[in-house]
Amino acid sequence: MRPHGKTKLGFFPLPVPEATRLRKCLLGEPDFSALDPCAGDGVAFVRLVEGMQARRYGVEIDAYRAEQARSLDIETVQASAFDVRSPAEAFSLLYLNPPYDLETGATNNQRLELVFLEHTYRWLKPGGVVVFVIPQPQLRVCARILSEHFADLSVYRLTEPASVQYKQVAVLGVRRKRHQHVKDSVLLDSVRWLECLAVKPDLEPLGETPYVRYEVPPSGPVTLVHTGIPLDEVEDLLLESAAYRQASRILLPKQQDVRGRPLTPLHGGHVGLLCTAGMLNGVFGEGENRHIAHWRSLKFTDHWEEEEEDGTKILHDRERFSHELTLVFASGRTQILTHEKKESG
Repeated sequence: MRPHGKTKLGFFPLPVPEATRLRKCLLGEPDFSALDPCAGDGVAFVRLVEGMQARRYGVEIDAYRAEQARSLDIETVQASAFDVRSPAEAFSLLYLNPPYDLETGATNNQRLELVFLEHTYRWLKPGGVVVFVIPQPQLRVCARILSEHFADLSVYRLTEPASVQYKQVAVLGVRRKRHQHVKDSVLLDSVRWLECLAVKPDLEPLGETPYVRYEVPPSGPVTLVHTGIPLDEVEDLLLESAAYRQASRILLPKQQDVRGRPLTPLHGGHVGLLCTAGMLNGVFGEGENRHIAHWRSLKFTDHWEEEEEDGTKILHDRERFSHELTLVFASGRTQILTHEKKESG
């Protein structure tokens, strides 16, 4: 996964105005179940089913965002979607905005958009509606599975700045019946059509008035089951485990704590040694001057050139050590003091 994606755990939320426009594409029957297997903070999902009598279910791997989704009355399981099991054909609406990247390992370096679609489309009942948000080029990767399992497909280009950044498109379609016979020529035409749209520069934008509206069928309540390891519980219990206590003695040795007053006043050399040894690190001051201090020693290399009488140039390098003090103030300002003064923030 790209570094930016790793930082966000693959979280690329759909802009709310786009969710509002997609909502206009849906007609909801009363009392149905909807799922977002990459729920994030849940804001876009809530807007997508706004005004409908929908039971909202979500899966989110990040603990903080899962809690945000729960606060919006989304029944959220904190887990990877691949560690969650659902009854087949249980949901009427599947909103899928997966991570945009390649994954390694069990998925054989496949695109995550395809992996998530393959894992979750079976949870959608025949006649159920999918809303699939992906980068436009990935239409080509997903063309086969979309054509095989969905009918009445529509593809729209999204136009909000964040959507343009990721070249997002929205694919809407209706889940085919399991044993519905479709001619090979029809499937092939659909695949070719989607592959062409993957590179089409003037794709139809998602407007305020949709040309096609999709009717979401009714469905009952659903139970999602997490079959993976409860990582948060493991983390909470880790400190109490005998294995951790044994390992921490080696991996996390206690820092020496020096207390008391010196027998004689310290001169500058003594203070410098204590600072660079890390014994004067800590929190100091009061009010706006309250700050965290951290000392360390740095090695610098000085370069200079000397010219001999015969014109020969000699390059000299000399290594030296200097102290560096990093300060972080309560106001948020930071300062780095070394042989040259540096400030930031």
